[in-house]
Amino acid sequence: MTAKSLAVSRRAFLAGTAATGAAIMLHPYSARAQANQAHLRIMETTDLHVHVFPYDYYADRENDTMGVARTATIVDEIRAEATNAILVDNGDFLQGNPMGDYYAYERGMNEGDVHPIIKAMNTLEFDCSTLGNHEFNYGLEFMDKVLAGANFPFVCANVANGTLAENPLDDDLLMEPFVILDRTITDGAGEEHPIRIGLIGFVPPQIMNWDVRHLEGKVEARDIVRAAEAWVPKVREEGADIVIVLSHSGVGPTEYRDNLENAAYLVAGIEGVDAIVTGHSHLVFPGSDFDDVDGVDNEAGTINGKPAVMAGFWGSHLGLIDLLLERDGDSWSVVSHTSEARPIYERVERQVNPLVESKAEVEDAVREDHDATIEYVNTPVGQSEAPLHSYFALVADDPSVQIVSQAQVWYITDMLANSEYADLPVLSAAAPFKAGGRGGPDYYTDVPAGDVAIRNVADLYLYPNTVQAVVVTGAQVKEWLEMSAGMFNQVEPGASDAVLINPDFPSYNFDVIDGVTYRIDLSQPAKYDSDGAAVNADSSRIVDLEFDGQPIDPEARFVVATNNYRASGGGNFPEIGPDKVVYEAPDTNRDVIVRYIVEEGTINPAADGNWAFAPMEGTTVLFDTGPKARDFIAEVEGVSIEEAGEGDNGFARYRITL
Repeated sequence: MTAKSLAVSRRAFLAGTAATGAAIMLHPYSARAQANQAHLRIMETTDLHVHVFPYDYYADRENDTMGVARTATIVDEIRAEATNAILVDNGDFLQGNPMGDYYAYERGMNEGDVHPIIKAMNTLEFDCSTLGNHEFNYGLEFMDKVLAGANFPFVCANVANGTLAENPLDDDLLMEPFVILDRTITDGAGEEHPIRIGLIGFVPPQIMNWDVRHLEGKVEARDIVRAAEAWVPKVREEGADIVIVLSHSGVGPTEYRDNLENAAYLVAGIEGVDAIVTGHSHLVFPGSDFDDVDGVDNEAGTINGKPAVMAGFWGSHLGLIDLLLERDGDSWSVVSHTSEARPIYERVERQVNPLVESKAEVEDAVREDHDATIEYVNTPVGQSEAPLHSYFALVADDPSVQIVSQAQVWYITDMLANSEYADLPVLSAAAPFKAGGRGGPDYYTDVPAGDVAIRNVADLYLYPNTVQAVVVTGAQVKEWLEMSAGMFNQVEPGASDAVLINPDFPSYNFDVIDGVTYRIDLSQPAKYDSDGAAVNADSSRIVDLEFDGQPIDPEARFVVATNNYRASGGGNFPEIGPDKVVYEAPDTNRDVIVRYIVEEGTINPAADGNWAFAPMEGTTVLFDTGPKARDFIAEVEGVSIEEAGEGDNGFARYRITL
């Protein structure tokens, strides 16, 4: 297979002046490059998740922290700072907000249609993109229709049609593994020279678990590192002067393991790689998230010694890698580099201040889709007797998680009614998706009592997961909960205002299992780390675990309603994987919640208090949540909570007496 060789893009490769007309300061590489030296700027977006407008469809209001229409303004400015620039996307652009679901589930894609996120990207004149795992969420046929509307190529070197070959180079790949952009680059003396820029892409092989219903029997995914080891030299052989990797994965470990989800560190170390753009983790690099990460140099902006960048998510930043290239004969090499992730907003205490306005041309291209999405998400499906919110979802049983579990139990009980599992008790595992964290102090579910609309259901359940059921033992239920309890730091008895939440543990892995009762003993260390490794094998945080008022029988069998991500092994929960699955639903969890609300007409989402922290006399802990939490503090049962002042970055701080 040979790579596509692309001619000069739709726009001139040489940067012009900014759209604003403001004075622009050239990057030092552009200002100081000598003859036979040239400045090349690589601009990156990643994890856009269909966020075109600076608008939160769940809250039905503008939001200055998101939107590629805002990022577009930075693109104009940044192109003008560099003599030569390219713009790439790192994947996860197709799913992630109601606009994506509206197109996938309501409106559909007809032949010749252009998806709104592609309209925005075409307007910005992207040069290339790779695929993220969420591109596969709606199936291959839908993805193909979306990609067909793009005015730029897509690359992915580790997903093959059918089965994998013995040699990665023999894989019948789903799309081109790489492209080579044939461009003209201007050096410091104003002379123009040809340059061939190779771009190669990779996606986590876990797509085969996360979207098995769409992909099984159709494609297979190869280990990222092994694919890169085979294909990067091929890009060089095809004549690329420099090779840039579009890696839709996080930094990952420094030691190789099969089928790593996050493999950027190891890919960066492959000979022939000049620079790497990353994503998937929804983090910012260079940035404080990577202060003490092995193999990462925040100051130099390198991963495993190679220039790298990760541009946040939802358009929050534009990633920049600046390369000073030097020409030797007919070839180019990197002699210096810098990296930066430039934000579209800044947060001063609780105030979000936008740093740029939206680019009108981008918004205009998607205006009709935006308006249709707002109409779609405001369609009522039922009523709720009480508010649905997630402000205290990490510290107490919570109504936003409760309603998900109620819907899952309702659905799975019916689906298994005539099966061999009909007599087994049905439990439900559900986690809070919007619980602050990296999403900021406004990133919480907050649905008032009254009408429940589609946007509210999407707010409760962010992802288009499908419902699945697993059969596990009582002992495995306990280990499931032990893994979830990694959400919390260990607390010494008698401690005053210890920090409760482990910031490295994602809220979507904090499963609450309904149908059993239990308490979490914070004096014990976490049994499992975030990768599911038993780091304290003898620890037991889950105490007083009961079913039907009696200690749970370790040998008893239970059906647990969950989602395809968890059932397929997502989150690395011990002993939970495809071999435990007994039912794979064709319906998404969100559709099930909608159907449950329609069936009930009026729902009562009050939490049943089936879990709590074990008492620790004389001990207090602190946690941060959204400022609006104070409106609901009186409703939280089973835990003593009081306000404790201001948190960091706009959060409010609360104290729990254990």
